[in-house]
Amino acid sequence: MPSIGINQGYPQDLSRLTKAEPVIDVVNEYGDHGAHVLDVEQLGTEGRELKTAGDGRTVLIPQPSADPNDPLNWNLTKKHVILAVISLQAFVPDYGSAAGVVTLLPQATQWDKPQNTIQHALVGNSFCLGMGGLFVVWLSAYFGRLPVLVVFSAIGVGTAAWSAAATTFESYMAARIVNGFFSIVAQAGGLMFIQDLFFFHEHPRKINLWSGPIIASPYLGPLISAFIVHYKPWPDAFWVFTAISALAFVLVLFFAEETIYNRNIPPSKQPIPRSHLRRILGIEQWQSRHSRQNFLQAVMRPIVAISKLPVLLCVVFYFLNFAWVIGVNATISIWLTSFYHFTPYNLGFFYFAPVIGSIVGAVAGHWLHDQVGKYYMKRHNGHIEPEARLIIVWLATPIMAVSVLVLGYTLERRWHWSLLAIFMAGQVVGIMIATTALNAYLLDSYPEGSGEVGAWIVVGRTQGGFMSSYIEINWVKHSGPLSALGTQTGIVVAAALIVIFLGLCGKKLRKAQGRMRFAMESGHETFMQSGK
Repeated sequence: MPSIGINQGYPQDLSRLTKAEPVIDVVNEYGDHGAHVLDVEQLGTEGRELKTAGDGRTVLIPQPSADPNDPLNWNLTKKHVILAVISLQAFVPDYGSAAGVVTLLPQATQWDKPQNTIQHALVGNSFCLGMGGLFVVWLSAYFGRLPVLVVFSAIGVGTAAWSAAATTFESYMAARIVNGFFSIVAQAGGLMFIQDLFFFHEHPRKINLWSGPIIASPYLGPLISAFIVHYKPWPDAFWVFTAISALAFVLVLFFAEETIYNRNIPPSKQPIPRSHLRRILGIEQWQSRHSRQNFLQAVMRPIVAISKLPVLLCVVFYFLNFAWVIGVNATISIWLTSFYHFTPYNLGFFYFAPVIGSIVGAVAGHWLHDQVGKYYMKRHNGHIEPEARLIIVWLATPIMAVSVLVLGYTLERRWHWSLLAIFMAGQVVGIMIATTALNAYLLDSYPEGSGEVGAWIVVGRTQGGFMSSYIEINWVKHSGPLSALGTQTGIVVAAALIVIFLGLCGKKLRKAQGRMRFAMESGHETFMQSGK
C-alpha cells in the first residue's frame, strides 16, 4: 500500500482535533473493531474531514492528533531510524542463541560432556527468551518503552560477555539463560513500537522489515560462528556476539525514543518531553505514569491478551510450526558433521542457504502482503478485515510442509547435502511469510494490545524451540530422520486447521469476546486522576 509523506494529506487545521478515537469510529466496520474502511471514497460525506495518506485516498488509522509530539506525526526519517534500531536489537537474541549450535562441538570436547548435554544451554536460553518477553510488555506499559529497552539491552550486553568469558559449562549455561531473559526486549516489544509509530495501512511492511532480521538471525549466528570456530577458540564467537549486542545498545541510547502515547488525553494535557537523558533513565515516564495505568493493571495486560481465543490459537499455530524450524536449525550441524563429514568451515558456507531463504521470504513478503490486502479491499468495497491477513498463510503452509518432509527423506536416505540446503531455505521462506501474516493479523485485531500479542507470539516461537531443541536429537536417533520429520510434517499440515477455523470463525470470536479493555487504551479516567 502507498506510504505516507511527511504530513502529506493532513488537513491544515489540526487544532480542532483533540484525540483520535471519535474519528476512528467512522472508519470501523460497524460492530467489528478490527475491520476498517481504508478507501476514503467509500465513506462518502463522512470521510471528507478525515486525514489521508499522501495519495489522498488511504485513510490514516489511527487519525493523528494535533500534537507534534505524537509519534504518528514524527517525520519518516525519525520513524525509520527507530525501526532500524529496534530491528537490530531484535536480531541479537536469536543470533546469540543459535551461535551455540556450532560452538557446542568444541565445547563438548573442552568440557568432556556429550553434545546433547551442551545442548541444554540452548534449551534454557530458548525458554527464557519467551518468559522474558512477557515481563518486557508489562514493564513497558508501566515504566515506559524506552527505559525498559535500555535496561534490558544493557544487561544483554553484560551477559553476552559473561558467555564468552565462561570457563565452565555451569557458568556458560547460567550466562545463556540470563541472556535469553533480557536480550529478548526488542523482539517481544517490537510490535509496540510499530503500532506507536506507523499507521494501520503501513503495518504489514513494517512488520516484515522488523521480522526479517529476527528470522535471519538464527542462521547468521551459526554461519559467522562456524567460520570463527574453524580458525579461533569458541569464545571468540561469543565475543563477536558481545560486540553486536554492544553496538545495538549504543544505537538504542542515541537513537531510540519513548513512543508510548495516550490518545485519550488532549494534546494540552500530554506530558511534554524535555530531556532525552531523563527519558532514557525513565524519569519523565515515571512522572507521567498516572496518565497510563497503575502497576496491577499493567501486570494484568498479558493475561488479558492470552484470554482472547484468536491470540491463543495463533500462539498454538506458531508453536506447532516454528518448533521444527528451530529443531532443524539446532541439530543440522550435528547431522552434517556425522552423516556428511562437514567441518566447521563447511558449516559456515552451508548456513548461507537459510540466510538466502530469509531474504527471499522478506522480499516476497514485502510485496505479497500488500497485494493480498489490495486484492481483498478491491473485492470488498475498500474495507479490510484482520482475517484477510491470514490468506497468505495458505502459501506458507505447503512450503513449510514439503520442506520438512524432503529434509526427512534426505537425511534418511543420505541424499546429497545440497537438498538439505535448498529445503532448509524453503522452510525459512515459509515461516518468514507466516510470521508477518500472524503478527499483522493480531495487530489488526487488537491494536490496543500490540505489545502483548507480540510477546505471546514470541512465547509460541521460543517454547516451540525449547521443546524441539530438547527432543530433536534423541527423536531422530531413535526413530530415524524420516519418521521424526514425517511426523513433524503432519503436525505442520494439521496446524493449518487453526488458520481455517480463524478464517471462518475469527470475526465471530473477536466480536463475541470484544476488545482488550486496558485502562489507557479504553480511556478510563479514574486511575489517571488518582495519580497511582
